[in-house]
Amino acid sequence: MNKKQLQTEQTKKKLADASRALFVQKGYKATSIEDIVAATGSSKGNIYYHFKSKEGLFLYLIDEWDREWEENWAAKEHLYHTSTEKIYGLTEQLVLDDMNHPLTKAADEFFTGEKKENDIEERIALMFERHIQFNKQLVEQGIESGEFKADNADNLALILESTIIGLSQLSRGMEPDQALALYRQAASVFLYGIAKDKD
Repeated sequence: MNKKQLQTEQTKKKLADASRALFVQKGYKATSIEDIVAATGSSKGNIYYHFKSKEGLFLYLIDEWDREWEENWAAKEHLYHTSTEKIYGLTEQLVLDDMNHPLTKAADEFFTGEKKENDIEERIALMFERHIQFNKQLVEQGIESGEFKADNADNLALILESTIIGLSQLSRGMEPDQALALYRQAASVFLYGIAKDKD
């Protein structure tokens, strides 16, 4: 990274950090570009230069959140010895991260809000694609080790992501223990189904 790129990244980080506090405090919709200008001491033009829009700035924060999540996962993935343990570990990290992250409320507003510009929709799609690829890798590890039956890993990754998205929306307002129990049950349903064994 050259000096100019480094300065650009440092400026983006400074703007993003100051904006994060606003999104946490006021929520996504109630935070305006004018609020961000006042909080950062930066011009509107400078914010648009680095992020193109309020949506672009917020997605930058979501990308940072994703990176933090992946670093946290990488730091403890070795604690899980089987793919089944990893699926349960994944659900636990999702619940704890979702319920404790300061941007959760603002992210709910952002993703369920009005239609986004095409470039923002594309970035959101890429983010979900990364999540699905992560899920697929987990599933493929289980298939390769003989722990999971051979099946369509792409479809299973999509099913897992759909379950996670649905749970994250429908578990809002639950106590952490209740949400964790729900996520663990969902992991069991994903892994073992609900049909009784036919003897």
